[in-house]
Amino acid sequence: MRTLVDIPAEDLQLVNGIAKKLDISRAEFVRRAISSYLQPFRADSAVEAFGIWSGHPVDGLDYQERIRGEW
Repeated sequence: MRTLVDIPAEDLQLVNGIAKKLDISRAEFVRRAISSYLQPFRADSAVEAFGIWSGHPVDGLDYQERIRGEW
């Protein structure tokens, strides 16, 4: 996808210098930078759910048995 973004001149100058140093295009540098910035927001659902009950005041197994007893 193409997008138009206004980047301050001093930042663009730095981006250009780093991209040249890495021997990649400015576009590739921006793609990598965005991907790197977004990485913490890409949580694996299994990892995110692991330990979700740990702070709960009720034991998980006790809760499960109580709820199933209602069936």
